[in-house]
Amino acid sequence: MKLRESGMPPQNYWETLLDVPGILDAFGFGPSTGDLVELGCGYGTFTLPLAQRVSGTVFACDVEPEMVAHTVQRAAAAGLDNVRVDVRDVILEGFGRPAESCDAALLFNILHAEDSVGLLRAAAAVVRPGGQVAVIHWRSDVVTPRGPSLEIRPRPEQVVTWAAEAGLASVRAPFLLPPWHYGVALGK
Repeated sequence: MKLRESGMPPQNYWETLLDVPGILDAFGFGPSTGDLVELGCGYGTFTLPLAQRVSGTVFACDVEPEMVAHTVQRAAAAGLDNVRVDVRDVILEGFGRPAESCDAALLFNILHAEDSVGLLRAAAAVVRPGGQVAVIHWRSDVVTPRGPSLEIRPRPEQVVTWAAEAGLASVRAPFLLPPWHYGVALGK
């Protein structure tokens, strides 16, 4: 199911709005990170850099076939053999990985969904004990160049509340990811 207010701007503009290395560093993704899942891969903005830094496989998904095709093409062009991308509705189908099989799950700019707790539950199911569910979203305390309307944009404290409903806990205080995002690191 496509999320409300989830359209993507052109790739060259989109990728100027995110400090991808800084965001990945903030969550500690590196060579010790094994397999992980990513919901809503879009253009592969995080998928490819993740695949270049982790030892495991990045299992990415999106509900938009053209986004999946684009990410697959970019991964092939970059020579990355640790990327698997498919069209998937995670709410209906889960991540398609065995329970507790991944070191991490990425829910980036996606928790403005109608069923945010369901997305967090799906992530919790696939992440191993001691693993991480990494969340970023657009801030609502500053004007941002993109992002969903303020009425549906979750605040960090809301994400922490939803996480608790999904069986996850915040492993550190929510943090800023300048200039327009915040992050929440969750564990089970």
